Amino acid sequence: MNQISDHEVALIGSDPDLLEVFYRQHVDAVKSFFARRVDDPHKVADLTADTFLAAMRAAPSFRPEKGRPGAWLTGIARNTLADAGRRQARRLRAESRIQGRRLLDEDATARIEDRIAAERYTRKLYAALDELSARDRALMELVAVDGIPVAEAAEQLGMKPGTARVRLHRSRARLQQHIDPTHTINAEVAAAAILPLEA
Repeated sequence: MNQISDHEVALIGSDPDLLEVFYRQHVDAVKSFFARRVDDPHKVADLTADTFLAAMRAAPSFRPEKGRPGAWLTGIARNTLADAGRRQARRLRAESRIQGRRLLDEDATARIEDRIAAERYTRKLYAALDELSARDRALMELVAVDGIPVAEAAEQLGMKPGTARVRLHRSRARLQQHIDPTHTINAEVAAAAILPLEA
């Protein structure tokens, strides 16, 4: 058995054979999803495992009529990554309270200042992304970062492809204006400047 049917996905939590086939069918896509967002291979492996564990628990609630298994699994992966981010933020806050503040020597301070200056554009981009709604940001990441076609990204986010294209177009224009509000350029140029357009 190389693939399982959409209706069998609901059984992966209770049938080890179906789980193995489902895992082999989707593991590369899930690993790629995390590898585009995380630069630590061990963390990618952990997040991938956590995603499949969460999928096993959520499997009985899967409904084929609401979307494809890949889209459902990507949603679980996105939630897994968000949960991991929240856990890491809590851990870092706790560590900073315990360790207190370390003093930097002049060389370290200069290196940090250089890095901050070099990352100015990236910070502007992330600040602009933060101004988008959670749904529009997720759409932008799926299309621009993951290279997923607009129609598939729309399915994953539960919206119509036409709606997704309009939202993506508006989001690109907003990003460009936020990054460089002095430029008065049309929306198509803004879209092309910030991220490649999807056909």
